[in-house]
Amino acid sequence: MTSAIREFAEWLSHTSPSILIQTHNASVIPTIQSIHIIAIGVVLTSVLMIDLRILGWAGHDQTLRETTDRFGPWLSWALLVLLITGISMVVGEPVRALLSFSFWLKMFLVALGTLIATFLQITAKRNEQTLVNRRTVKSLAILTLLIWVGIVILGRLIAYDYVWGSWSLKPTA
Repeated sequence: MTSAIREFAEWLSHTSPSILIQTHNASVIPTIQSIHIIAIGVVLTSVLMIDLRILGWAGHDQTLRETTDRFGPWLSWALLVLLITGISMVVGEPVRALLSFSFWLKMFLVALGTLIATFLQITAKRNEQTLVNRRTVKSLAILTLLIWVGIVILGRLIAYDYVWGSWSLKPTA
């Protein structure tokens, strides 16, 4: 499996889009990363506001549905921006990203966090009254906050993947 990932990363690094990004690395990668970081901020803020409302710690002047209607679109659009910028960063530096244990763990958490956030939004629109008082849903709200904090930390650890030791797919120097 790791050799297939390594081969794919090497192949991707020689494609035209990757070479274009690598050639203009001084301006393109920082620009993409900046947009990515702003979108992360929007996702974190949206998730935080929805979760705080679920927990009853903020937004008492709005129903949960009003809160999800307000922040849900921001969350959805920011996730789309993260997808586009994330793919662009992987294409620009495929070996760095695809051979990183932190990257794969982050992708797992992104999928999990997105699924839970989507579940909470859909459930909030269907039956808000039963949702707000359920311990399971409140636990999921706390879990999503922890997941997104973990995603941010893992995103930063991609550059320092050696911390994982033998779990890293990168060859040791």
